[in-house]
Amino acid sequence: MIGIETERKFLVKDDRFKAMAVESHHLVQGYICRGKDLTVRVRIADSKAFLTVKGRSSADGTSRPEWEMEIPADEAGRLMAFCRGGIIDKTRYIVPALPAERGSGGEAGKGRVWEVDEFHGDNEGLVVAEIELGSAGEAFARPGWLGDEVTGDSRYYNSMLAGHPYRTWPL
Repeated sequence: MIGIETERKFLVKDDRFKAMAVESHHLVQGYICRGKDLTVRVRIADSKAFLTVKGRSSADGTSRPEWEMEIPADEAGRLMAFCRGGIIDKTRYIVPALPAERGSGGEAGKGRVWEVDEFHGDNEGLVVAEIELGSAGEAFARPGWLGDEVTGDSRYYNSMLAGHPYRTWPL
């Protein structure tokens, strides 16, 4: 089933999030297709693997159609040979989100998590946090380790980082 992924993305200022993380996973992913209208990703997360198809992002970059299916890890390994550009290597930390303040929607943000990606290899030094929301306008609490928002800035899309690694960006 195709769903709509709605998320906001931020740079991370420091590593205080690590003390709050309830789990972490090693992710390796590549892109069979990387374009504005369509992205096809192969991901191996620890011992599980997934094939994901994403459509064009909304104008503000907060949402886009997404289809994902678990596939055998050995098949994902073979599909990596079809990937264009570099391979993304990162550690993902899962950090429970605090509920938004009462005046901004009460229980908004409750049950949400921050997915904080610490990149390795050619993207070493980049740390990005995402929170998936029910709607683009949903309120959520911003932890102190959160930096500037980069939602909609295509330079920070993993598919772009595969072809234009963070380490190659001008200072």
